Amino acid sequence: MSFFEEWVELDLNPILSFSSSSKILYSNSEAQFLLNRIKPKELFDLALAYAPKTFGASTSYIDLTIKNYTFYAISVKYENDEEIHMKLYKSAMVKKESKLNIKNINTTNIFTLVDLSISTSKIKKNINFIKNYDPSIPEFKLDASSFIKSLNQVIESFSNSQNITCSILLKIGEYIKIDGKKYSLISVEIASNEKADFSAINIKENNSFILSLDDYKATLDLPLII
Repeated sequence: MSFFEEWVELDLNPILSFSSSSKILYSNSEAQFLLNRIKPKELFDLALAYAPKTFGASTSYIDLTIKNYTFYAISVKYENDEEIHMKLYKSAMVKKESKLNIKNINTTNIFTLVDLSISTSKIKKNINFIKNYDPSIPEFKLDASSFIKSLNQVIESFSNSQNITCSILLKIGEYIKIDGKKYSLISVEIASNEKADFSAINIKENNSFILSLDDYKATLDLPLII
């Protein structure tokens, strides 16, 4: 891998290349995170919408929200009819539709809560859980009761799956602003190769976390409040 290829791969902004039939020819690491939340065809259509009218490159300033990502600009380039390239410029702050409720929060071990929810699920179903935890994450403040109730609902949505991956990770380069102060985000991801059924999930809007649901993955993002 050349210096420039490695530099693109490390870019914190999603960079993608498509064929004329919307097939992904290249996506850097950040784009792959985005592709876990949105279908490739939607991004291809976005590239076409902002493409220049003639061969060359064009940058447009936008206010675009995709799931919990916000983008302030998009660059699209093409030199022939076979390939089109796109770069989305990510805002540093995650946008949230409603204000997070952080009134009833206490310092808690997130790993203990997730393990408790997994143990509860194992009593009901014979599911193999694969854990992917970042041990460097410290204890932080959250509404434990609300979180574990919601997490139980999320895991229950994957009850027809044989294998479920539970990840607890620090989101790099993403923040949320609460009462004028920026906080990093801890992400709890529940994923499976089997499609989930989220129809029974009933989570109030003024919660202490951000919930994102896709066909094969649910993500609960929590502010890292120490």
